Amino acid sequence: IGDFLMLKLELDPDMQNRARKAAASIAGSFQWLFDDYSSVTIERTVLRLLGIDGATEDGTPYPNVVVDHLQQRNALLRGAAIPLANAIIYTGMSAQQIAEEIAQGNLDLTKTPVASPDKIFQVLDELSDKMLKHIAKQRETREQLIQSYGPRRIPAIYVIVATGNIYEDVIQAKAAAYEGADIIAVIRSTAQSLLDYVPYGATTEGFGGTYATQENFRIMRAALDEVSASEKRYIGLTNYASGLCMPEIAAMGAMERLDHMLNDAMYGILFRDINPKRTLLDQYFSRMINAYAGIEIQTGEDNYLTTSDAIEKAYTVTASQLLNEQFALLSGVKPEKMGLGHAFEIDPDLEDSFTYELAHALLTRELFPGYPVKYMPPTKFATGNIFKTYLMDAMFNFAGKLTHQGVQLLGMMTEAIHTPHLADRSLAIENALYIFNAIKSLDENITLVPDSFINRRANQVLKEATEFLERVEKEGLFKAMERGEFADIKRTENGGKGLNGVFRKDVEYFNPFLEKMKKELGL
Repeated sequence: IGDFLMLKLELDPDMQNRARKAAASIAGSFQWLFDDYSSVTIERTVLRLLGIDGATEDGTPYPNVVVDHLQQRNALLRGAAIPLANAIIYTGMSAQQIAEEIAQGNLDLTKTPVASPDKIFQVLDELSDKMLKHIAKQRETREQLIQSYGPRRIPAIYVIVATGNIYEDVIQAKAAAYEGADIIAVIRSTAQSLLDYVPYGATTEGFGGTYATQENFRIMRAALDEVSASEKRYIGLTNYASGLCMPEIAAMGAMERLDHMLNDAMYGILFRDINPKRTLLDQYFSRMINAYAGIEIQTGEDNYLTTSDAIEKAYTVTASQLLNEQFALLSGVKPEKMGLGHAFEIDPDLEDSFTYELAHALLTRELFPGYPVKYMPPTKFATGNIFKTYLMDAMFNFAGKLTHQGVQLLGMMTEAIHTPHLADRSLAIENALYIFNAIKSLDENITLVPDSFINRRANQVLKEATEFLERVEKEGLFKAMERGEFADIKRTENGGKGLNGVFRKDVEYFNPFLEKMKKELGL
């Protein structure tokens, strides 16, 4: 993507190098956090990967039961893996049976006789190998299917379903895929990101979306596999590894062969008021799981433009993309799996609004060549005038195709009125297919004047982003957030939700998946 574009900017290479250097320095300054700390959700993820699933009668997931049990006894500092393996050796039970015994009050992990370290590590080695082999097999299945059906179109047509009922979502998702969608995103129920547990099983009620659960992932993946086989085109599936259960959702997606995960380094801090340390720590492990599973991450820079002006604060989008890139590299995510985000959110009544947008879209495309960048549609200026919104979506599709974006999240003409009906989605796909076909090779026939407005504007945004990142590098990311430098939202280092779930690791701490995945990913 991007290498064969005739429509190219003339970006200042020195400014690009400075921006990346500052972003790498900011991300690298958190190594202390990644090396020395863990969180309750990281430990619940380890338990899920070791084979614990399900929930008690009152709906408490078993991974929560075990982690809460250890935390209440001040026994979580070594991680959840060692006490679990020790109990497996002592009782001869499976990981699942142990979790059920703890829930019933029949077993205390802090009172079981301690086995030798060799035996404990042998148990963990076998259990972690078994799960990593399963995830690797899911990754290979995806690769084989894509090889068999052929690569996805550029940009890929991406649409959302959000009924709250997984079975209704399946009907809508299949209809959209048959209409021509390449990727289906199942929007998550409002505020699920603030739950410190993952609901269990298939769900039929949700507000503004459907709960992210492992069973819902399995149901939707199976449905889209049916369409893929029938259409001879691989249909990708997206969900959200964000919020207080970021790594757990990444692990469930890896087990069930999801293809994309919304997985931003800073979104939870800024837009959900989740504690900065908790968010950065959880994103580190969640992205490592996604990298190992071959899942394409997608970031949320489009959200900046819902709270800030798209022209005045364009540089914050570029700065965030560069930070997301560096945090992802630390977790082993390869550039071809980084769907960095941006959005078409300029006021349509502004003179040259589309020209500004082309400058911004080309800047993202060229700063991240070969990355499947994700382009978001106009929503902020959508109104009850569905014809104007449909026209804005057409301009958005024009910009996306012309600049070779990786993923095009289609706008809906009823965006400002209600959750889209089947017909709305069908019209959105028709709009994109018409424009993608009509301007298929236009980019090969046009070039930019070197001193054009578009070139000047792109370089100005890059310069502002570079200077901003260098300022953040000097004062520290947490200080910049405290001052509201990102998205005009102020967040403090020790504020927000979930800080009490972060703990400093004991010298004996062990997470078998972290060690094995790091090795596999060359970290």
